[in-house]
Amino acid sequence: MTATSSALRAEQPAERVLRPDTGRRVPAAARRAWRGPAADPAWARPALLALLAATSLLYVWDLSSSGWANSFYAAAVQAGTESWKAFFFGSSDAANSITVDKPPASLWPMALSARLLGLSSFSVLLPQALMGVASVAVLHAAVRRVAGPAAGLLAGAVLATTPIAAVMFRFDNPDALLVLLMTGAAWAITRALDDGRTRWLVTAGVLLGLGFLTKQLQVLVVLPPLAGAYLLAGPPRPGRRVLQLLAGGAALVASAGWWIAAVTLWPASSRPYIGGSQTNSILELTLGYNGLGRLTGEQVGSVTGGGGGGNGGGRWGESGITRLLTPEFGGQASWLLPTALLLLVAGLALTARRPRTDRLRAALVVWGGWLVVHALVFSYMQGIIHPYYTVALAPALGGVVGLVVPALWSRRATLAARGTLAVAVALTAGWAFQLLGRSAEWQPWLRPLVLAGGLAAAVGLALAPWLGRRAVTAVAVVALVSSLAAPAAATVATAAQPHTGSIPSASPSVAGSGPGGGVGGGAGGMRPGAGAPPTGAAGAARGGFGGAGGGGGGGAGGLLDASTPSAELVALLRQDAASYTWVAAAVGSQSAAGPQLATGLPVMALGGFNGSDPSPTLAQFQQYVAEGSIHYLLGGSGPGRSNGGSSAAAEISSWVAATFPSTTVGGTTVYDLTVATGGTA
Repeated sequence: MTATSSALRAEQPAERVLRPDTGRRVPAAARRAWRGPAADPAWARPALLALLAATSLLYVWDLSSSGWANSFYAAAVQAGTESWKAFFFGSSDAANSITVDKPPASLWPMALSARLLGLSSFSVLLPQALMGVASVAVLHAAVRRVAGPAAGLLAGAVLATTPIAAVMFRFDNPDALLVLLMTGAAWAITRALDDGRTRWLVTAGVLLGLGFLTKQLQVLVVLPPLAGAYLLAGPPRPGRRVLQLLAGGAALVASAGWWIAAVTLWPASSRPYIGGSQTNSILELTLGYNGLGRLTGEQVGSVTGGGGGGNGGGRWGESGITRLLTPEFGGQASWLLPTALLLLVAGLALTARRPRTDRLRAALVVWGGWLVVHALVFSYMQGIIHPYYTVALAPALGGVVGLVVPALWSRRATLAARGTLAVAVALTAGWAFQLLGRSAEWQPWLRPLVLAGGLAAAVGLALAPWLGRRAVTAVAVVALVSSLAAPAAATVATAAQPHTGSIPSASPSVAGSGPGGGVGGGAGGMRPGAGAPPTGAAGAARGGFGGAGGGGGGGAGGLLDASTPSAELVALLRQDAASYTWVAAAVGSQSAAGPQLATGLPVMALGGFNGSDPSPTLAQFQQYVAEGSIHYLLGGSGPGRSNGGSSAAAEISSWVAATFPSTTVGGTTVYDLTVATGGTA
């Protein structure tokens, strides 16, 4: 009987339903794709698709307006399209003189896209935009699994409307991939908290390992809350939970260690120099410049000295608990930061007496721990820190807000729940009013509207038991709109303008917010120290070396913003280019990036990103010249040494100025290294 019934069911056509627009019948599978799981309300899947479509439009529209965005990484992508060796190592040029100062994982998707679609601004930046959309989808999935579709949508909306996210998901820095990988790891931990399967912990470990190959030790900031959440609330017995976490740790080490081991074991003579290190060591780069040096400020070869803490006010600004709320950082990602911290406390109080494996509390440990640990690290680190780093807070902000707000809303009949919601909405509106006041000329109508709407919604929430159903719904809508209106407007404004250079920031601009008096936002982002004169011997050699276009300030500004070479210079570099390994050299990777991207030919970056790495040494450079490997040296602005780094670039600059003739081509000083006029060639 059972077999007969199964056979009959197998012969029956799949369930079909009527499409409301045409009246035609469609398979149930298509209906589920549109409607989502049967347990979800009818609006859930269409709302998710609308959120992802809007996010896609926000991140992809007019994507090429920023040009190469960060030319430092764009040049490395270009090199990766020409050489698989450069692709593997993350070299700045296809001739493999030196790598960028990060592992290459973030470059790989962009280089593959450029190989597939052809090298262009769009093909380089498209993977970044898609990573942004994927991050919203993954965050939605993780939060929805715990707290339902409304919570997932709210979490995704918070991430999508974080202004700095609209920069980094339209930019070619490593942070886009880093955020996606960390969010994916949190999703995997959420799955593990559900069923206790080891495979999810291994998945999280692999994603974090790839994050290590993206931005090294920063990814480990999220490790304690993820591991702590599973150790606290994982379903298996304690001993098994520990073993599972060890398996996840082994997966992390393996997924990151294979590349580290390959670079370490590869003969140094046949690979590019490891940019950002002073000893050509990936381990030094990991533990120093991109590791503990970020916390202590002891970063040899950094563009400037580290930032002092306390009342010091060093080069990277004062560290302290309020750093993320300052004019420099506040408008990037802090719009919901005070509110999220309040909601985190409320959520933990709400779940305090629940069983050990309570899913909501475990999820709050994941996302709340992520938020708190990152906020503390960013607040107190004394090394290099830029406002765009705060994009790492955005998924955590979305996670906390998405988890707690629906939980409190469902309990709004209680005074504690609706009181907390009312305070949260008023706090959000008040902080948005403060942030908007820092850019008073930008959309001045928005500031009072957000404050009035937020305060009205707060009063309505407090009076919810005495309001009708429609009135309560209207209050909820006003609360949501007033809470997200300001960051959403800033996000749209941010996406609508181009961003270039190495330190982009979100809109609206706040005058004087940057370190050294820089200005946040705008096409150039912030340029700390712009206008400072070149230092060392490089400054004495015809105004220093490194600029490709002769424009712009020196100092950090000359390093952080690549210039566009003139047509005359491009034509000169292309002449007889096949006879040389490098058509030119320039101090600093940004200085080399512009000519390389314009010509499509290798340009050697003397000293790496900061011009302070000992690559090449003067003796090595002289050998390259003697062999006829380099045609020109490009002059301009840029330091040859900083914060204890190597002076090799300055020594090369002085030697070239004393030995070879110069001419001016399209506003750039060019030294022909094939013709010696003095000294020893």
